[in-house]
Amino acid sequence: MSAASSSAAPSFVDLGVPAPLAAILAAQGITTPTPIQAATLPDSMAGRDVLGRGRTGSGKTFAFLLPLVARLTASGRPARKGEPRALILAPTRELVGQIHESLKPLAESAGLTTMTIFGGVGQTPQVNALRRGADIVLACPGRLEDLIQQGHCDLGAIEITILDEADHMADLGFLPAVRRIMDKTPADGQRLLFSATLDNAINVLVKRFLSQPVTHEADSAQSPISTMDHHVLHLSRENRVPVLVDLTSAPGRTVVFTRTKHGAKALTRQLNKSGVPTVELHGNLSQNARTRNMEAFHSGKASTLVATDIAARGIHVDDVALVVHADPPVEHKAYLHRSGRTARAGAAGTVITLMTDDQVRDVRDLTRAAGIKPTTTKIHGASHPLLAELAPGKRVHVPGGLVVDVPEQSSGNRSSGSGSGSGSGRPRRRRGGGGGQGGGQGSGQGSGQGAKSQGGRQQGTKQQGAKPAAKQGSGGNGGGNRSRSNRGPAAGSGRPGQHSAASFSSGRR
Repeated sequence: MSAASSSAAPSFVDLGVPAPLAAILAAQGITTPTPIQAATLPDSMAGRDVLGRGRTGSGKTFAFLLPLVARLTASGRPARKGEPRALILAPTRELVGQIHESLKPLAESAGLTTMTIFGGVGQTPQVNALRRGADIVLACPGRLEDLIQQGHCDLGAIEITILDEADHMADLGFLPAVRRIMDKTPADGQRLLFSATLDNAINVLVKRFLSQPVTHEADSAQSPISTMDHHVLHLSRENRVPVLVDLTSAPGRTVVFTRTKHGAKALTRQLNKSGVPTVELHGNLSQNARTRNMEAFHSGKASTLVATDIAARGIHVDDVALVVHADPPVEHKAYLHRSGRTARAGAAGTVITLMTDDQVRDVRDLTRAAGIKPTTTKIHGASHPLLAELAPGKRVHVPGGLVVDVPEQSSGNRSSGSGSGSGSGRPRRRRGGGGGQGGGQGSGQGSGQGAKSQGGRQQGTKQQGAKPAAKQGSGGNGGGNRSRSNRGPAAGSGRPGQHSAASFSSGRR
């Protein structure tokens, strides 16, 4: 069943949404349902299983939050300790947080309690929240499964299960965990599955867990968004950083994508050194650093976010005027999801892909598979007049870019990245708001001495032998809870042009 167009768009109340919930949306300036909302709400409000596909930014979040709150309210069952009534699964902690922000005013108005579950932080607050009892749990599969296995969470009372960004969970290899989790929910509960694409991996979930689902598709992921302009800039490797500096120093928010964590870290440092306030987002950052960086980008302290595909999937930031693929993605779905960071909710946006001579065939195949017909222009440097058209406005450079105070870790097991492991507690200055556990900012310090790796094994100094940290080149691998030595090119050494040519496409995602 497909969404049908109508000359007179229905209101939320017309679609079965209770008036108090519609009023909350109206207070946020949301009065007209999007196509995916108009298509799915009548069925989801009636309690049917729904399979919904809509591109990123199409309004999928409220398409499942509204029936969730309405139906739990109508059910009237109390929340019990360790037994939530509804479950929302999402692939990343950022997406869990953003769904929670949208849910809170709706849930509070109905007297429903909510909580989030994800890794990268201590589990004790999450365990305590489960013990108090929560109506709605929003979770990433990994940490939720851990808590279930430890006996802290029982899904036997779940009335509604929602999967958001199901295709991304498949891309990340979460489907086995998702299947195990959903097996623990009652078979007669309502299930809503939302995804940007509906491929074979999603069909496996549909056949196993959805009962006579109604399928709705809106805003085809295979077609260009009318308000989005796509451009490919054909340039030499040595011109990539100067062109990026020019584009990102224009007014407005910019999201730049790299293929790897190391590339994101290196480019963040280069943009900050060039006077563009920039933060990074990738898997090597601690949760505190990820939260701090996103707050800086949301607030405008940082005008540019450099991110990897996995880290930025599902992130919602309003008014992103420009998306730049510093590294062309490997496949077309990633291109579409990256590009969806701009032109949200009907706003205009520009998407730029940087392409070198050796990437011409790959970019051509990529855009063809994505259904995109970009404008390709060969440019020879940052002085090309097209750059001012794509990112208009006066270029502004802030000496040093964005510099934040990052407190030292108090424990010697979690090195500050300086290689000393002293844990003095004194704040230090850092460009771009990095801060993976034990990770430096690419300054040639913190090669991993004292970093806490997964399972508590110490790496870095042992693996590198007696070589001094400053000679390891990576400038710290960002630590995180999967810290490993990184022998890639130094993020803070060598000539900028020479380094930047390789930095975007080396290392791990």
